[in-house]
Amino acid sequence: MNLIVVEDHAAVSQTAAEVVAASITENADLTVVAATGTTPMDLYGELANRRRRGELVTSGWRVFQLDEYVGIPADDRRSLYQWMKCAVLDPLAIPADRTVRLRGDAADLVAACDDYDLAIESSRGLDLAILGLGPNGHLGFNEPPSDPTSPTRVVTLSAESIRSNAAYWGDEEDVPRCALTAGMTVLLSARHIVLVVSGGHKRGILERVLRGPVTPEVPASHLQSCGGCTVIADRLAAGHASA
Repeated sequence: MNLIVVEDHAAVSQTAAEVVAASITENADLTVVAATGTTPMDLYGELANRRRRGELVTSGWRVFQLDEYVGIPADDRRSLYQWMKCAVLDPLAIPADRTVRLRGDAADLVAACDDYDLAIESSRGLDLAILGLGPNGHLGFNEPPSDPTSPTRVVTLSAESIRSNAAYWGDEEDVPRCALTAGMTVLLSARHIVLVVSGGHKRGILERVLRGPVTPEVPASHLQSCGGCTVIADRLAAGHASA
């Protein structure tokens, strides 16, 4: 794991864009899983700016959805697919036929998870995972406890996840209680992982991820054993981890 500490959120986005752009330079036909959430949004905006300036070609990407609420169709404005479409797919001009959904509205959710994993396997795995850090240390919706062998699956959302998602739904009572998530085994096997973290509210959990014991109770702590992981955090989030 490589830790890069920068001054503020804007610098997190800029630095992460440079790291991602370097990956694209090495391989334009990337298989990518792209997180939603607030922290990566400016990163995607910077990548889109580079694409518009002709500095970046993203049309060869194959993008896999990281997670999705159960029972929410893809065209629902609150779906995580719609968020990904608005923040990633459209700005980066990713063709629809190069996008792989996690189908939270599928009749058979187990089969939907199996189909997703098969699609990643047929793509020879993930080249790049762009991830944020959940308030309880989750990656995607891999809620504690999640060990490295946790598969792509249906999960019950934790109270922390429900609270952090309530702003997008209007009230905690409106947030779906279950979701599909790419499994830990999928994410940890990505050839390069970029974890972006900003804000003082993430300081405690980031310290546990970086310095605490590796434990299923903090799923992101398993990144400690990933040589291809780059953590980019601002000083508010990093705290004394930046020393």
